[in-house]
Amino acid sequence: MKQRPRLILATRNAHKTEEIRAMIGDRYEVMDATAFPHLPEIEETGTTFLENARLKAEGISRLVEDVVLSDDSGLEVDALAGAPGVWSSSYGGEEGNHAKNNQRLMHEMLDQPLRTARFRCTMVLAKAGRELAHFSGTVEGRLANSLSGTGGFGYDPLFIPDGYEQTFAELGAEVKNTLSHRARALGQVMDYLFKQP
Repeated sequence: MKQRPRLILATRNAHKTEEIRAMIGDRYEVMDATAFPHLPEIEETGTTFLENARLKAEGISRLVEDVVLSDDSGLEVDALAGAPGVWSSSYGGEEGNHAKNNQRLMHEMLDQPLRTARFRCTMVLAKAGRELAHFSGTVEGRLANSLSGTGGFGYDPLFIPDGYEQTFAELGAEVKNTLSHRARALGQVMDYLFKQP
């Protein structure tokens, strides 16, 4: 039996790995940075999603033999001039604290009539320290007034995608994985990968 090629995700976020693994299926053996204890944390010093995704993909791909996939993603709120944007995961003042991020966002959106927003995801594939290609996906929607649902992570309990009345956290992984920003970017990644010899 032919061995599956490996795809290394430049993340230690178990939620992200789970989502990507579910969407890629069994064509690739998907691993993340937790499988390689020697890998450093790559500092996200970029000011755009593409810059941050590129830093992670190129940095990690210098240290492993396989193709590396990284993504940087976040929520852009029109009433907040695109914030939290690239600072989505630390918006509440503490990196990765979803509760604090959501609390700050709800506070800033109090009495705000304009509630349109989008999730944006940029993905970069790299090998041996060099970018192979990059891809981007977005999903438009609006913000709920309060948290709703227990699924997903991050801003999922506040984000209602266009065409739905429920938040990502209420819709569940099966629906989210068909229409999310990450699913749209990953679809392009898979098209690219599956065309490779």
